[in-house]
Amino acid sequence: MWAQTKNILPRNGEVFLFDSFFTVQESKEIFAELLENIEWKQDHMIIYNKQVNLPRLTAWYGNEGKYYKYSGIVNKPLPWTDILLDIKQFVEDRLDLYFNSALLNLYRNESDSIGWHCDNEPELGINPVIASLSFGGSRVFQFKHKKFLNEQVSKNLQSGSLLLMQGDTQTNWLHRLSKSTAYRQPRINITFRRII
Repeated sequence: MWAQTKNILPRNGEVFLFDSFFTVQESKEIFAELLENIEWKQDHMIIYNKQVNLPRLTAWYGNEGKYYKYSGIVNKPLPWTDILLDIKQFVEDRLDLYFNSALLNLYRNESDSIGWHCDNEPELGINPVIASLSFGGSRVFQFKHKKFLNEQVSKNLQSGSLLLMQGDTQTNWLHRLSKSTAYRQPRINITFRRII
């Protein structure tokens, strides 16, 4: 599998895109089940002393005790569902990696997004490995170098694709999924992680 792809970042990080990690039919079935059965929640963050809804729905699943905090939000892990365990095992077997948690995002339409950020929370450790799966509508995912701000990389993430971020990517690059002016179908994103 590794021979079929190459690093999409020009420097200071490692990101690999596998376009058809799941088949079209598998992706449709996974999307439908996740949409229906995941315990989606509307999180909030404080901006200028005002409580603001995150522009997406989220869910945090994982091994017992694997808490995750970002943007002032403390996520207590929900117990793994059968489908999440199946997907996790499929990813781990093919990439020879191990994960103990997953952050899920539901982008309901073109107005849902996540701004520029890096996944550098202490509980992820140094140079975390994050496997990001996409199901449903396609969206453009962007990277921007922290030092060389004009250096950017954009990729259209199709349903069934897997984006693997590792090495010093989180140290040197920001990433985002921006709003769109055109209609976008709902998209579910699973980011498998390892909490230390």
